[in-house]
Amino acid sequence: MTAFVLALTVGILALAGLTLDGGLALAAKVRANGQAEAAARAGAQAIDLTAYRGNGTLQLVPAQAVANAQAHLAAEGASGTVTVSGDTVTVTVTASQTTQLLGLVGIGSLQVHGQGSAHPQRGVTAIDP
Repeated sequence: MTAFVLALTVGILALAGLTLDGGLALAAKVRANGQAEAAARAGAQAIDLTAYRGNGTLQLVPAQAVANAQAHLAAEGASGTVTVSGDTVTVTVTASQTTQLLGLVGIGSLQVHGQGSAHPQRGVTAIDP
């Protein structure tokens, strides 16, 4: 009977750990996605003003876009990678969420990733799908 109660207790703790730590990991992923999207928007604001004023084309200054996105990530205390491809800034944030109950079974942290991208627009008149 004692072995059964012990096995049942361990099983219940493992399920509680999956529920609690899974929820924390999901919240961390949502936070990482938000940070990545905000950093991408900050990077997409680095438009080449000379080209825009000269002929009205929207194009990014890639080095400035990367610097703006990295500065935004640093201000939020996040770390990630920033790439600029054409007129699109893509940011990937990687974060580690420490576990509460799964640490009892040897899982100390969970890695989460968030991604966001943005590109400059001239004026918003409709929702961009």
